[in-house]
Amino acid sequence: MNRYRGTLLKGLVLAISPLAAMAQAPNLLPAQPKVFSALQRSAINDSVQAVLQRAVADGAFPGAFAVVGTSSGVLAQFGAGRLDADDDTRPSDYTVWDLASMSKLVGTTSALLQLVAAKRVVIDSPVVSYLPSWQGAGVQRITVRQLLTHSAGLVADLPLYKEAESDTAALLMIYGATPTTPPGTHYLYSDVGFILLGRMIQSITGQPLDQYLAENVFVPLGMSDTRYLPPASWLPRIAPTEIDPWRGRHIRGEVHDENASKLGGIAGHAGLFSSARDLSKFAQLYLSGGVLDGKKIFETSTLLDFIKVQDTTVSQRALGWETPTGANSSGTRLSPLSFGHTGFTGTSLWMDPTRNIFVLLLSNRVNPTRLNTKIGAVRIALANAVVAALEGPLSAKPSPPSK
Repeated sequence: MNRYRGTLLKGLVLAISPLAAMAQAPNLLPAQPKVFSALQRSAINDSVQAVLQRAVADGAFPGAFAVVGTSSGVLAQFGAGRLDADDDTRPSDYTVWDLASMSKLVGTTSALLQLVAAKRVVIDSPVVSYLPSWQGAGVQRITVRQLLTHSAGLVADLPLYKEAESDTAALLMIYGATPTTPPGTHYLYSDVGFILLGRMIQSITGQPLDQYLAENVFVPLGMSDTRYLPPASWLPRIAPTEIDPWRGRHIRGEVHDENASKLGGIAGHAGLFSSARDLSKFAQLYLSGGVLDGKKIFETSTLLDFIKVQDTTVSQRALGWETPTGANSSGTRLSPLSFGHTGFTGTSLWMDPTRNIFVLLLSNRVNPTRLNTKIGAVRIALANAVVAALEGPLSAKPSPPSK
């Protein structure tokens, strides 16, 4: 555990966000302004528009919607492009997007944050103590923490959609997963681990994952656009994803991830759909320490534990969340204490508690094909542009004095 980083995190949060009243640590940085000026808001808005319009022109995606905000609300938001080649609708905060792997955070990690706070889950306990259906050589040593940090030694994926004839058969394949490296020693991003966490949540609560999240997170927060298996009535405002070779049709309103589809559309690694207006609330909730509009969804102390880097000898992962590495989608200017995640379909969310800002990008970059990989550069450009709008460009290093 990187103890210094954890202490620094609490100190920075004290200085600049609503977590200040709750975290107990010395103030290590001067306070940042909590109210952004009209000039800063205008600069952010112009920067967001420029990045998105350039990305649409470059063919990074058919359409996208971005939001930049703070714990108290939205600073700027903008929709660019259209939903599809055959749908000229411009994306808005009402548009619903397939979140792909952001489901791991908005869904599965949210549930676990609550269950850990309620002491229904002990983070370093073996997963099999909660999910006895998971059997196989070596799995008895794998802990909840290791699944959350992708350090359990599990493979990245299993071809459930190709090899399982039913959702029951797909689950049997998941329950047969075994580590390929010693747990806790290596990092490998694993959908399999989060599918297991989703099943573990169901085993503990006695509720399907979608039902637990609706009752304990989404409905209390007023996230009315967030759910698995969106109804047919939502189709006109759902951004289409890929022309999928496996299913032989253009996907709209059903989960893009093939394994999540094989599991019935509800899984720990993928399957959630949501809108910008809902995810802005979710980001505000985190930056507010787990309490929003008088409703306490997360315990602040547990939230702080979840957003800390867990073991720098293995990776820079927090619990569920990514943190900046200098090479990932956070760009190069968000603070080292930021946390976020991406989704394969073209989604991402980053939060920077030192600046009290979040940067949300929702797109359907896999439309019409997943072979389009331009989204990576767009995510970096957006994060960097937001910080530049707030603080100006990075100053060039002075030249060394001539001799």
